[in-house]
Amino acid sequence: MSVNPSECRSAVAIALLACAAVSPACMREEQSASAGTVADSISPRLAADMVHAALAADREVYTKEIVQRLTIRQKVQVVAPGGGGTAPLEAREDWRSEHAKLPLPAQMFRMGAEKVLSANKGFSYVLLSPWPVNRQNRARTDVERRGLDQVATSGEVLYDSEKLDGQRYFVAIYPDKAVAEACVTCHNEHPDSPRRDFKVGDVMGGLVIRFRLGQ
Repeated sequence: MSVNPSECRSAVAIALLACAAVSPACMREEQSASAGTVADSISPRLAADMVHAALAADREVYTKEIVQRLTIRQKVQVVAPGGGGTAPLEAREDWRSEHAKLPLPAQMFRMGAEKVLSANKGFSYVLLSPWPVNRQNRARTDVERRGLDQVATSGEVLYDSEKLDGQRYFVAIYPDKAVAEACVTCHNEHPDSPRRDFKVGDVMGGLVIRFRLGQ
């Protein structure tokens, strides 16, 4: 699989921001690497808000300017291998095994999240939902369940902490809204979707951002 250099830079920058927010050791390393500069500490909540702003913007741009623009507005056609006619460009779950298909926005988002998680920096993010098309995207912890309930009922962000595998984590859960028609069409028409009445602007789930606290 080819890797977009800009995605790698974004993932690295996000991981560094998270590390700087919660780890004094990272702060000292950053200060040592930047002679003559002093990095002010920021709270985990503010760091999470900044990370969320970047993630949400990237996801919305991919959804609107790539998936929706090419597949719905422009109705791009792609030439089949061997020149055997054309077919519409689509965003599909099985994009890896099909010719000239795009990953769904949630899949694109998950690929970035998996790369960040594999870096093992004590920082992760994931999309979860009370109505997951894929069961791996359901809540697993009490904080995740409370967060999904809160964003679904009130649209308010949940800030909390939890202990996982002996480590304390700061957790922020943000409402994940349908930003384009492509989002609601995919969920409403998917055969495994437990809910099929989404509209643009509806909360479809929650974006969970998690920082390890302390050393």
